[in-house]
Amino acid sequence: MNARTPLLPLTGGCCCGAIRYQIDSFPLLLYTCNCSDCQTASGSAFALNMPVATTQFRIVKGEPKGWRRPSPSGADVTSWFCGDCGGRIYGERKGRSESVNIRAGTLDDTAWLTPVAHMFMRSAQPWVQPAAGAVCYETGPGDFRPLAAAWRAMWPEGFPQK
Repeated sequence: MNARTPLLPLTGGCCCGAIRYQIDSFPLLLYTCNCSDCQTASGSAFALNMPVATTQFRIVKGEPKGWRRPSPSGADVTSWFCGDCGGRIYGERKGRSESVNIRAGTLDDTAWLTPVAHMFMRSAQPWVQPAAGAVCYETGPGDFRPLAAAWRAMWPEGFPQK
């Protein structure tokens, strides 16, 4: 890995600074989602998603507003955003209480981010070029465990052996 390992805690927030957060452990994964829902929600070609352990994430300033909707798979999803600038910060999915999905672009330091996978490539913009060595899926993976293992292998210093 050419990028330097970021120092913990990781910090970030919305564009206007009304919402700030802190992450106290290394992210569990980093991937892009190129589905049409993520393109619409992000106003861009894809969403850069970074699951983190719920117990290691906290809002340190402000109070995000939530918006609930069913995902394309039918799961109940809540998106949390700034009520002032509208910036989406993170999301929660019913049935996955152990993690929240941070929009990685909201981190203060994004220079180290390299996704391990690209999902929903069937709806990716034709000019999107996957990161070198990243796994690509036409839709989503059936099992995230191999991706999590690949992420840990990319960042062994973020996951010290016990």
